[in-house]
Parts: sequence; C-alpha cells; structure tokens
Amino acid sequence: MNFLRNRAGVIIVVCIGFAIFAFLLGDVISYGTPFWTRNQNQVGSINGEAIDINEFNAQVDQTSEMFRQQMGGGTLSPQMKSWAVEQVWGQYLNRELLKKEIDRIGISVGKIELNELVQGDNPSMQIQQAFRNPQTGQFDRDQLNNFLSQVRSLPQGHEAYGQWETLLQNVIDERLNSKYTSLLNNSIYVTTLEATEEYNQRNKLANFEYVLLDYNSIQDSAVTITEQDYEEYYNENKGVFKNAQETRSLEYVVFDASPTSQDTARVRATIEELKTQLAESTTDSLFAAVNSDTKYPYSYRKKGEFSPALDSLLFSVPVGTTVGPVLSANGVFEIAKVVDSRVGPDSVKASHILLNPATEGGLDKAKAKADSIAALIRKGESFAALAVQFSMDENSKINGGELGTFGRGQMPAQAIENAAFDGKAGDVAIATSQFGIHIINIVDQIGSSRVIKAAIIDKQVNSGRETMDAAYGKATQFFSVLNKNNFQETATQQSIAIQKADNVTALETSLTGTEVPRELVRWAFEAEKGEIVDKIHESNDKYIVARLTDIQEEGQLPLEAVKKDIESVVRNRAKARTLIAQATEALKGAGNIAQVGEKLGKAPVLAENIVFANPIIPGVAQENAVVGTVFGLQPKQPSKPVSGSQGVFVVEVSGFVNPAAPTDLNAQRRQITQSLSQRTSSLAFRALQDKAKIVDNRARFF
Repeated sequence: MNFLRNRAGVIIVVCIGFAIFAFLLGDVISYGTPFWTRNQNQVGSINGEAIDINEFNAQVDQTSEMFRQQMGGGTLSPQMKSWAVEQVWGQYLNRELLKKEIDRIGISVGKIELNELVQGDNPSMQIQQAFRNPQTGQFDRDQLNNFLSQVRSLPQGHEAYGQWETLLQNVIDERLNSKYTSLLNNSIYVTTLEATEEYNQRNKLANFEYVLLDYNSIQDSAVTITEQDYEEYYNENKGVFKNAQETRSLEYVVFDASPTSQDTARVRATIEELKTQLAESTTDSLFAAVNSDTKYPYSYRKKGEFSPALDSLLFSVPVGTTVGPVLSANGVFEIAKVVDSRVGPDSVKASHILLNPATEGGLDKAKAKADSIAALIRKGESFAALAVQFSMDENSKINGGELGTFGRGQMPAQAIENAAFDGKAGDVAIATSQFGIHIINIVDQIGSSRVIKAAIIDKQVNSGRETMDAAYGKATQFFSVLNKNNFQETATQQSIAIQKADNVTALETSLTGTEVPRELVRWAFEAEKGEIVDKIHESNDKYIVARLTDIQEEGQLPLEAVKKDIESVVRNRAKARTLIAQATEALKGAGNIAQVGEKLGKAPVLAENIVFANPIIPGVAQENAVVGTVFGLQPKQPSKPVSGSQGVFVVEVSGFVNPAAPTDLNAQRRQITQSLSQRTSSLAFRALQDKAKIVDNRARFF
C-alpha cells in the first residue's frame, strides 16, 4: 500500500497513456489500415507515387478482356493474364516516369485533338487495333461507331464503359509520348565530320592477310584457370554482370498426366451418346447450351466461320442432320445439328432509334411508342428527324440514327442483328435488346451467301481419374524421399529426367515451356537456396516437383554467380597467353606475314573487302578487335599478336580502297539522324527508369 501511495501518480499516468494508445490503435484497426500494413494493398510505387492494387487490378481485368476478345474469345489463359499485367505495369511506368517531364515542358492533348485521334481520318493505332474486323484484319470504322453508340448509353460503372475509359487514357498517353519523343528527336544534330566518318566506316575497304592460332588447338585439360584469371576478366567487364531484376534458378521434374487413349475413348463414348440425344431433341439450342463445354452463339454463320473440322460437314447435309463427332487438333470432340439453312446478306446498312423502357413508363409503353414511331416512318416521315427527336442513343442520333454497315457477329445486341439480317432492304422492324427497344430501318443489304444456324456441342478430351492418380502416385513416390541433398540422386534412381530453368523472373508463368502455377514461382522467391518445394504442384495435366538451385539478386552479380557463365571465355584468355607467346616468337626477325606463317606452320589467309562497320572475317566469325587493329595499321607491316574471339591473330594489311567522296553529305546526315531517332525514345525512357525509385510488388498479387 505504501508503494502504491508513493507511485500512484506515475501509475495513473502510465495507465491513461496506455488507454489512449489502445483507443487510437483500436480506431485504426476498426476504421483504417494499421500503419504496419499500410503498403499491403500497393502493387508498387514509382517515384513515391503508390499504385493501389484495386485500381491496378481493374485495369488488368479490362486489358485481359480486350486480349481475350482480340484472340477470338474463349478462355483467358494464364499467358494472356501475364501479358495484361505486364502491359498495365508498362503503362503505369511510362505514364509516371514521363509525367513530370511532360508537365514541366507543358505538353498536353486537347479535346479536338483527342476527337481526331478517335474518330478522325487517321485514328490512333490503338483505336485501329481495338476495332479491327476479324474477317479482313483491317480497321472497321462502322464497328467503332456501333460501339460508341452503345457505350454512351451505359452507366459509368459498366464494364464496357471502363474499357473505353482505359483505351482513351492509353490513346492520350501514346500521343503525349509521341510529342515528347518528337521533341527529343528535334534536338538531334549530326555534324559534317560525324557524317564523313560514318560514311568511311561503311565504305572504306580493307584487304589483309592473317594467320590464326585457334584456341581449339590447345586442349582444355592442358590449361589451368586460376582465381586471378577469373577476377581479372570479371573486373574488366564488371558492368556486364548486372541483374536488372531479381531472378531464380530451379531444377524440376514433371510427371505427365496427359490424356491416354482410354481417356479419348471415354470422351468419344460420351459425345456419341450426346449426339443421339441431340438428334432427338426438340429444344436444340437449350440442349447444346447445357451440355457443351463451350457456349457457342446460336446464330447464322457463313462457311468458314465454324471450326475447320465441322465446317465442310455442316454445309453438305440437309437441315435436321446431326454431324460428328469430329476430333480437332487441340483435342476437342464436336458434334452439331443443322437447325436451319438459308441464303442471306453478308452485311447490312441500318439505322435505329433507341427507346429506354425505364424513361417511357415500362416495357409495354415503350413498345407501344415504338409501334407508333414505326408507323410514322412507314407513312413516309423522316427517320433521321425522328431519331434526333426520340432516340436515347446520343452518339448515333446526331447522324440520324445511322449504325453504319456491319456483318454478322459484329453487333453487340443480337436482337438488332437478327432483325437487320432477317428482314429485307426498306423494312422497318422493332426489336428488344438489353439496351432497350429499337426501331430499325434496314437501309441496304449487301452481298449474298448461304448461312447455317447450328446447335453445337463440344467436349474436351481430359485426363480421367485413373490417369491423374497414376501420375500423382509417381510424383508422391519421388517427393516423399526428397531432401536438400538427394534431388538428382533420387531422380536418377527413379529414371526421371531433370529439367533446369535459369533466370526465372518473379512474374513467370512457365519454366522452359512448361506452364506452371504462379504459386510455385512465388514459393521460389521466398525459399532459400537448395530448398525443395513445399508440395507437389499441379498444372493442367502435369505434376511438378522443384528445387531452388540459385538466387540472383538485383544489381551487381558477384563473381561466384557468373563463374560458370564466363568459364569458357576465361579459359580462352588463358590459352591466348600461350598462343601470344608462340606468335611473338614467330614475329622475331620476320619481315612479312608469309614468314610468320612459315614459322608457325600455317599459310596466311586472304580477307578481302572488309569494312570497319561490319567486322566479320569470312569463314571465321565477328572479330571486332582484329578488324579494329587492321584499320589502324600501315600496309605491308605485320601486326603484333591480337586476341580475338576464335584465337590469336597476326595480320598484315595488303592495302585500303578509299571510297569516292559522298555526293550528298546532307543525305548521309539525314540517314544517321533517322537511325538515332529510332533509339531516342527507348534510351530516354531507360535513363528515366534508371534514375527513378521503383518498387515492384506485382509478384505478391499475380
């Protein structure tokens, strides 16, 4: 009690302080992110500008979807996702690194300029690529207009709206970068002296003879490489041994669980049974949608638009016939039932008026209003005027409701396409889509082809449980006896081939061509050298077991990390000492190359019409040091020994052929300027990147 009385003040202060701290800490935990985890939601930072994972991931999703659509739809592969992550990261880098430079200079993109880049006579390449006709591979302006007419009516949170905003930002960034690069290029100046020297390097000819003492003339076993040899070469070339980013090296084994002939037979039996049921079905499209691995559009298509295996079959049988199964090259069985066949237009030119049921008082009232408008049009009222008055499509109404010319499969609303292709030129049709009620004026129909509507079912040939279990059993047998020291020994005992993957980056999705789960790569960047993977990893129809063999840190690599890579070069340098001594002895008292060759027992070889800018000796290799020496020699004088890439050379110039003076030195200057301009942008970006402080946490999230 005496202690409490004497220390009461201190105790009360400590308790109050602790309570305040606990209160603030609880507030942080409840309402915000604690200070020790404030960077957990950052995918990285560039010069202090944090990149939030949610914002970054939204752009990755949009870019992934664009990639998927450009590649014909289907499943988004891990490789596509990886490309998307890399592209979005590159856009962030490009935008942030150039932002301060661009702001400082005062470069911008105005509204009129942006409109020209989107809808002008020469749109941005990004716009042209995004709206490319899949049949022709060319930019389709009608497809762009159709998209714009739809996206303007969408809310800002809609996926398509977000994709468009991202594309616009990319177009702006591309234009800003182009202006910045143009500014840099305009600062390039090539002097007359530089142009003359470049001209001579490319046109002055050297004729010379050489004697080559090949490194292969000395056995590797006859040469001892010392630690000093390694250190000398490493120190001379230190700038080469820098790692731009942290990498890993692994050795791994793959247990293949690819489908067997039994698996193929099993899937064939399934698809044969489905064929019988499809032939008897009265709800073809529904039956196909329920049973097919791929949900194919139930619409009319021309010859060449079905899979190659089905295409010829579908156009050679009557309506009601079920064809297949056929097996495609990628291991998919397909069957199809011809539901209808007709001759229809290849493309349609049309206009529309869009009514929004929500603003018209409901679907029934919107349909009644559409009927009234259609009746006015059929009586001769101006479609364009009515479109301006009534259409909710802000983009097309200013053009009288024009949708342009479109082919099958290009219209985002299937109902519009059906109405436009099923009617005939001059018709006014009404259709309901996810966007609202459309009054469609079929202006013209172009071309004529036979089209088929088919219900298609496909089944991928996948590995069965027995196949997967057999492969997993082998993987388990291997994995269960592993430790840090017996990976190679165990693989040899079990007759399993070991594969190696060097310089693996943190965002890799494959190891030397084998697709692997991202979880495996993330493990590699958290493990210690020599560690065995924590579990058997599964990728598609493969099981993988790996061991981390090396870690290459970012920045300057130590000598030990590159010893293996430089061993052959260092050995040749050691051989060169012996060969230089031989050549030096042969040069004593020799007045020409023939005498040197006689002493060495080698006939001189003639090399003709060699230029400085292309230092290749025919029949030997690219020899920079040798050809450089040649252009510094006086004729008829043997050189000192020169260490090259293939051996030690002694050379003697026969003579030089000087080119005629350039007729147009300005043209030479322009050519050099153009060559420099092609590298300016990448060099400037690299310089900004080297100076920047970049934190890359992508591997934590992807």
